[in-house]
Amino acid sequence: MSDTSMGGINRRSLLKAVGLGAAAVGSTPLLSACGGLKGAGSSSSDVLKIGYVSPQTGPLAGFATADNFVVKQIQEAVKNGFTAGGKKRKIEIVVKDTQSNPNRATEVTRQLINSDKVDLIVGSSTPDTTNPVADQCEANGIPNVTTIAPWEAWFHGRNGKSGQGFKYTTLFFFGMQEFADCFFPMWNRIGVSNKNVAALWPNDTDANAFRQGLAPMMSKAGYTPVDGGAYQDVATDFTSQIAKFKNSGAELFTCTPIPPDFQTFWKQAQQQGFRPKLATVAKVMLFPSEAEALGPLANNIATDFWWSPAHPYKSTLDGRSAKQLADDFATSTGKQWTQALGSVYSLFEIAIQAFKDAGDPKDREEVASKLRNMKINCMSGDLDFTAGPEPGIAIQHPVGGQWRKGSKFPWDVVIVDNTPNKAVPIGGDLLPTNA
Repeated sequence: MSDTSMGGINRRSLLKAVGLGAAAVGSTPLLSACGGLKGAGSSSSDVLKIGYVSPQTGPLAGFATADNFVVKQIQEAVKNGFTAGGKKRKIEIVVKDTQSNPNRATEVTRQLINSDKVDLIVGSSTPDTTNPVADQCEANGIPNVTTIAPWEAWFHGRNGKSGQGFKYTTLFFFGMQEFADCFFPMWNRIGVSNKNVAALWPNDTDANAFRQGLAPMMSKAGYTPVDGGAYQDVATDFTSQIAKFKNSGAELFTCTPIPPDFQTFWKQAQQQGFRPKLATVAKVMLFPSEAEALGPLANNIATDFWWSPAHPYKSTLDGRSAKQLADDFATSTGKQWTQALGSVYSLFEIAIQAFKDAGDPKDREEVASKLRNMKINCMSGDLDFTAGPEPGIAIQHPVGGQWRKGSKFPWDVVIVDNTPNKAVPIGGDLLPTNA
């Protein structure tokens, strides 16, 4: 994204593959070979079924690292059920893998609607997931909330009507203004000889939102975007972009590629002598696995952090803090926390709250209305779906963090700028990516 966070895979370049799973509260979940969770289901009206769609495999799989853990946590948190519509209810979660393919995302969402008969669908991670999932839900009248996609790419990418929004589909995340609020203060502080900003933006839904939205904001703030050109995802040679960036003398760098492309670009940039003073990247370097893949080249790359153990947020389901959730994830899996951990957790918090708020949680129109009008203080902070920028969109405010050598894990994040969200404490100084 980052933002993360998020968008377009070359659809022709990816094979379609199936990854299915189901997890029923009260059952004993088993990890399936395809990364989902299996368990006994129920067609009882006392059971509310939530479908969950994410890219558990493929180029975007880093976004889904915490999925199985989160599903288990939700199961545990509501194992005794909850009251909705005057009755005790239980939750069944059906997990689907998009294989990082937007066409597959459409297909598995249809399965959830037509075969699994879910009551509500949640989805996460890049417009390649959120948009096709939301489109199917809107077309079929299924309540839906998604996350980790810039709101412009989600809203305008689906031809949303300003002031009206959608009836069944909602989103919480942030957009170009929040990226600007996060990145520009770091640019202002680092000290550069010119205000040229090298921008690696491919030709996909996500990057085009940055090209059309963030670029004008950069210009208005006195910066000059140096667009490397709208290349196709899954590129292998970035020589022309690097040459353009070097010729511009840009000391600042930003981007919105898919993670494998950034790995390729960043290594080639170092080899070819493009070493910007500060890199503030979106959609990539959101997760520890990406820092580990780059090794020493990851040092002091900055990105947006909308969730971390340092964020002062708590669960609506069991009261645990963001730090406790991150620690529990590490203890349970042996892996390092990821930003998606908090986001995916909140998808289920919001879904369950909508069921609780509805007079009849099986009434799709009522549940969808509860989503559109929800205000909730949860693991992802204060979310207000009525506040806009468009109906049904709740905005988060990411802060700036940099990757540095860790102690418990190879790499860790240090929050270096909290201009957009003062509630998140600073953990260290902003340092040059390349001195």
